[in-house]
Amino acid sequence: METNENLVEVLNDLIKINNDRIEGYARAINEVEDIDLDLKGIFQKMSNESRQNINELSVEIRNLGGEIETGTTNSGKIYRVWMDIKATFTGHDRTSVLESCEYGEDAAQEAYDDALATDADLPVNIRQIIANQKAELLESHNLIKKYRDLHQAVKS
Repeated sequence: METNENLVEVLNDLIKINNDRIEGYARAINEVEDIDLDLKGIFQKMSNESRQNINELSVEIRNLGGEIETGTTNSGKIYRVWMDIKATFTGHDRTSVLESCEYGEDAAQEAYDDALATDADLPVNIRQIIANQKAELLESHNLIKKYRDLHQAVKS
């Protein structure tokens, strides 16, 4: 039974980081200007990506007999406070919002790395789900980074 509890904990950590992403992107949508429809669309897509991840992880947790987390991580709360403070000093421009989003994407990658490196016994199907989600999140990270770099190049 301990294996299931450890595995449920690992999966719930991933649910919490995806909840962080949903909250972070909701905030980012509100931070960018109304004319930044491209970013609003990307941020909404990434929120939906996290919702799908949560659904997949929730199925596995239920199959293991565990309870599904609904909260966020402490680091996610710290991230949101940091984003508020940064916006106070730098404004709500595209670059600062994209930098904040990239910071969040880095945290998501770290959480998925931790999950794949866990001591908990990961069945092949669950390891594959985690690896697939990590790969999708890496694509999102790279897109955010690309937008940030392009915007910085245009500004200079």
